[in-house]
Order: sequence, then structure tokens, then C-alpha cells
Amino acid sequence: MAARNKARKRAFQILFEADQRGESVQSVLADWVRLSRTDDRQPPVGEFTMELVEGYAQYADRIDDLIVTYAVDWEIDRMPVVDRSILRLGAYELIWMDGTPDAVVIDEAVQLAKEFSTDDSPSFVNGLLARFKDLKPNLRREQ
Repeated sequence: MAARNKARKRAFQILFEADQRGESVQSVLADWVRLSRTDDRQPPVGEFTMELVEGYAQYADRIDDLIVTYAVDWEIDRMPVVDRSILRLGAYELIWMDGTPDAVVIDEAVQLAKEFSTDDSPSFVNGLLARFKDLKPNLRREQ
């Protein structure tokens, strides 16, 4: 598995855990970093994982607003936590990071949905992130 793929998966797991525990992503990230330094069984938290989690945290409210606005007939708190976490991560990377082609970001999010969520989730994630991709120039300006 490629390093960035692993980093995205770890970032997703951190967002998911934070949501499940009702804690901030920064707090859960700090826990993961601390554990990786004290427990040999815990993989290290790499720079890209930290960048994704911290970046999401910076734009969390805006990202949730976008999800609520464009996820037709879905309330964010009624979405499966897995889907919500994948969408949050994908939206941040897609809209605010420039290092990865949009198609790769969307594909990676879809792969996470295939691995961790329901049969309907990959198409839902793909559709919503594709919408964000189309609106990306405007979404960045609206910050």
C-alpha cells in the first residue's frame, strides 16, 4: 500500500474515532502520536496524516456546511459515521490541498468507502466529492 494511501486511511481512522468518541480531531491525533511513540505495535503517524487531520480541523465547520448543503436529503448527523468521516477528509483534501490530482482524491475516498462502509456508500461519496470538484473554484473563494 502506498504511503499516501496509508496516511489517508490513518487520517480517516482518526476522524472516525474523534466522531465516535465525541472528541476533537486534534485530541485524538495527539493520542495517536503519543501512542506511536510509546507502543511499538502502533504505526507512526506520518506528516501527511497530520497535515490531513490538522487541515480538516481548520476547515471543519465549513466542510460540514458544504456537506449539509450538497448532500441532498441527508442531514449530516444522520449519515453513517464512516461516510461522514470519509467525506470530511475528502472534501478537505479536494478543496484546500493542491498536491494531489482531484481524480486521485476522489478515487481514494471511494476506496475507503468500499473498504469500510455500505454498498451504497462508494457512489454517494463519489457523487458528492465530484460535485465539490466541479464547484471547487467557487468554494475556495467563499471561504
